[in-house]
Amino acid sequence: MTQDLILALDQGTTSTRAILFDRAGQSLGEASRPLRQSYPRDGWVEHDAEEIYAACLAVLREVAETSGRTDAIAAIGITNQRETVVVWDRATGRPIHPAIVWQDRRTAEVCAALKTAGHEPRVTEVTGLLLDPYFSATKIAWILDRVPGARARAEAGGLLCGTMDCWVIWRLTGGAVHATDATNASRTLLFDIGAQDWSPEMLDLFKVPAPLLPKVLDCVDDYGETSAELLGRPVPIRGVAGDQQAALMGQGCVAPGQMKATYGTGCFMLINTGEARPISRSRLLTTVAARVGGKTTYALEGSIFVAGAAIQWLGEGLGVTGGPRAAEALARAAKADHGVVVVPAFTGLGAPWWDAKARGGIFGLTRDAGLPEIAAATFDACALQSRDLIEAMRADAPSAFGEAAQMRIDGGMSKSAWFSQRLADLTGMSVRRASYQETTALGAALFAGVGAGLYASVEEAAEASPAAETLSPSIKEHAREAAYARWLDAVPRVRL
Repeated sequence: MTQDLILALDQGTTSTRAILFDRAGQSLGEASRPLRQSYPRDGWVEHDAEEIYAACLAVLREVAETSGRTDAIAAIGITNQRETVVVWDRATGRPIHPAIVWQDRRTAEVCAALKTAGHEPRVTEVTGLLLDPYFSATKIAWILDRVPGARARAEAGGLLCGTMDCWVIWRLTGGAVHATDATNASRTLLFDIGAQDWSPEMLDLFKVPAPLLPKVLDCVDDYGETSAELLGRPVPIRGVAGDQQAALMGQGCVAPGQMKATYGTGCFMLINTGEARPISRSRLLTTVAARVGGKTTYALEGSIFVAGAAIQWLGEGLGVTGGPRAAEALARAAKADHGVVVVPAFTGLGAPWWDAKARGGIFGLTRDAGLPEIAAATFDACALQSRDLIEAMRADAPSAFGEAAQMRIDGGMSKSAWFSQRLADLTGMSVRRASYQETTALGAALFAGVGAGLYASVEEAAEASPAAETLSPSIKEHAREAAYARWLDAVPRVRL
């Protein structure tokens, strides 16, 4: 039987999904499982790593079995929520603590102390990142310092750690492979993005023992194969990338100047800068876009911590029932020019502000403002935060913002034509909305397809990216600028 199918595993923040793709990028079947999050304290967010692995195995099995084409699967591609990290026992395979999620802010004081001590410029020079609890290093150190005996066991080589890709690969291969890819490694605060290896200097600064860490491979590489009993036969794992870099690939952004934004729980915007490693003056992140055949391409990235999560808050916090569609219907009923501004800094502010202590606020309320206006302002907050990122990228990479500059979007919120148009209106940019939303999984599949020899290059693989609808700004410039001015007035008010 010809092996021309690719099985993608997308381990996300709120769900785990597997999708079977053919060589043309068409979905042939999928399965998903929800993922519980726990909030032990204010600002803390945790996952059960065992639950994550169980969900990964369940969805892989379901798709493989229901398709009836397991023998035609050439390879598995894996993509994952980045920065979320777990530490486990090398011998037993059991996590020693719940996985600490990328949204978690428990190490904010540690990061603040390192900033005060003057370490941030050097950290940024080496890693491309900023000192923020968002990233993995301080989470790892926190676990080692809180679990009795963990630090000594780590230094002796008795413990392993990794982001979710690494954990799942280790489990799928029966503990044979402890590896991650360069995109995930570049999100840890421990990886030298110039040398493309773990940085002894950063390991020392963050007090993370080297024996914990996985080997760093390319996005297209040999990650071993699944244990035979899991899927009925060993299946090679040939592609891995963090979720946002996978989505960049899935959107076909393989050339310098191409950019995408994914609107899920948070929003993550990346612009490909090619082999040139950009230096941000606007507190954006410099990250690895991909590493293929030993060649590294880079991206500027801006991260918004709360996007789709703000729409969830309308239901869970304000009692808007009926899910996102009901929230959108409510927002569309809002009075024009209502002047309400919502800043959804529930777990701090991401780029370009990077304020872990900021908290949400609602401004501009009048006697005739109600739930519709608050709902509309919540949707607009996602677009206005995007404008912040665009302005920062425009300052750092002006050559990428010519007249043809376009933002390719995907993720749950982009399924709404109304929100997508609002995004174009409030950012002033042309928006290209993917017709197929699971571009993160698709990107992982395309990397694996290159690794399995189904495509000759990433450029050829990118031709399987989905068709799209283009939306242009439709409101007058003065209305757009007035909305942004209100936003810029509100943001400083939530910074404690």
